[in-house]
Order: sequence, then structure tokens, then C-alpha cells
Amino acid sequence: MDISYTAIAHASGGGRDGHVRSDDDRIDFETRPPKELGGSGEGVNPEQLFAAAYSACYLGALHAAGKELGLDTKDASVSASVGIGKNDKGEGFAIAVELDIHAPHTEESRRQELAEKAHKICPYSNATRGNVDVKLTLVD
Repeated sequence: MDISYTAIAHASGGGRDGHVRSDDDRIDFETRPPKELGGSGEGVNPEQLFAAAYSACYLGALHAAGKELGLDTKDASVSASVGIGKNDKGEGFAIAVELDIHAPHTEESRRQELAEKAHKICPYSNATRGNVDVKLTLVD
């Protein structure tokens, strides 16, 4: 792999109940587990960060796929829902992702093709494939 860019972030404290900071200080905040996992819910949690990153990355891939397929992705948007829970093996935790894809200027008959092409392009989709359940949902 020919790496073009490397992001660096640091976690300190208790991890989910601690602090994260990027080396360029653009990210710098407290992390707290959500109430559903026994935390205060007063800070940002890793699932929120993953949802934000995945939705932004996938939207970029959607635009790239649209360009490749000759489709209009103007005003497209993506919402990512990241769920966490105990895994099926009874040890540890796993995540599941649902991407809600809105592509209003892409003809309806080609939206699924667009979504699947973007899923092949997106680095987050490629990193999670085979390990994380990712559901692609087309929304109006």
C-alpha cells in the first residue's frame, strides 16, 4: 500500500472515560461512555467518532462512484448509525453499521448500483468488510 496521509491521535486516561487528541490539536476533547453502557454520557464516545468518520468517508466514495458511473450526486448525504453490543461469541463487543444514503438527483433505478459501487471504493467499507455487519439503506 502506498500511504498518502497518516492521521495520528492519542488517547489517555481511561480510554472510553478519558481524553483524545490529534497530533495537530484539531481534535481535543473528553471521552465518556454512553449512558447505555453505564457511563455518564457527558462526552463524545468512540461510536460517535466512528459514525462521523464513516459517513464522511462514504459520502466522498459516493461522489467518486457517481463520477465514475456518470451519475449526479449533487446534494447527496449519508447518515451512519453505529451500534455496539456484546458479540455472538460471548466474549467482548462488536459493532454494526447502517448507512442511510440519500442521493436525490440520482435516478431511482441506479441508486443501488451507486451505493454498492461506493461501498467498494470507501476505505472504511473495505476495512470493515467481512468483520462488521454494514447495511446500506437507500432513503428518499
